[in-house]
Amino acid sequence: MGKSNVAVATDSTANIPDEFVEDLNIHVIPQCLNWEGETFLDGIDITPSEFYQRLGQAKELPTTSQPSAGEFHEFFGKLAEDNQAIIGVFISEHLSGTIDSALTAADMMPDFPIEIIDSQSASMGLGFMAMAVARALKEGSTYKDAAQLARELIPFTHAIFVVDTLEYLHRGGRIGGAQRLLGSLLSMKPLLHLEEGRIEPLARIRTKRKAVEKLLDVVAADTEGKGNLHASVIHAAAPEDAERFKQQVIERLDPVELIITELSPVVGTHTGPGLVGMGYYTDLQ
Repeated sequence: MGKSNVAVATDSTANIPDEFVEDLNIHVIPQCLNWEGETFLDGIDITPSEFYQRLGQAKELPTTSQPSAGEFHEFFGKLAEDNQAIIGVFISEHLSGTIDSALTAADMMPDFPIEIIDSQSASMGLGFMAMAVARALKEGSTYKDAAQLARELIPFTHAIFVVDTLEYLHRGGRIGGAQRLLGSLLSMKPLLHLEEGRIEPLARIRTKRKAVEKLLDVVAADTEGKGNLHASVIHAAAPEDAERFKQQVIERLDPVELIITELSPVVGTHTGPGLVGMGYYTDLQ
């Protein structure tokens, strides 16, 4: 298969900035946001800035839903018209039913090669995996090798973040092991990460500034002696915090690539505003 014959697919929780989606020809299926009787396609019908502004005044929190198997079938069917195979890298099955929908749709196309990969991550942890696959294909990698690369990157790919409050994760049912931090001192800022696809606590810290410092310590220790670092600064309606954090990442971690991205409405529903974090991976050596 030639390098242009494999489509790379992901979902909108990957938060990959538009310029990378276009440059790497990544195909993104949107998640859904259901809010006060309306349904919005994530990142298409509602922008992050519109979403966070409305969230601040909302009486009821939105709910989220993954694309249905039928929507995935249609999505894959369109990709199959111009490609000979599909590699789909999607949000952790512990956070969403997306993988189930994708697998069901792939089963409806038994004669078409489709690899479905659980990233065990979200946001740019997932995004970087899809980007790495797309870059490998661009450089001439085969379908099987590119899919294998995604699987090999899973243990090297991480998402770590500080939230202002656990309220949104709790109300959205995505709190995972961080449940045990509930009811702790309200002034604490929880440092969380994705571990085997679940949200787990790393620390409780009194101020956001200190929590961000701790986050940098954790990433520095984790990446020491490993391959080149690809990093993203992730934020939810916190551009000034993100800009400050970006400078710290550059000074402290010296990444070969650094991307700033804002959490999409569907992910922001579960974290709330004020989040600052990182998605990152180190090159396989």
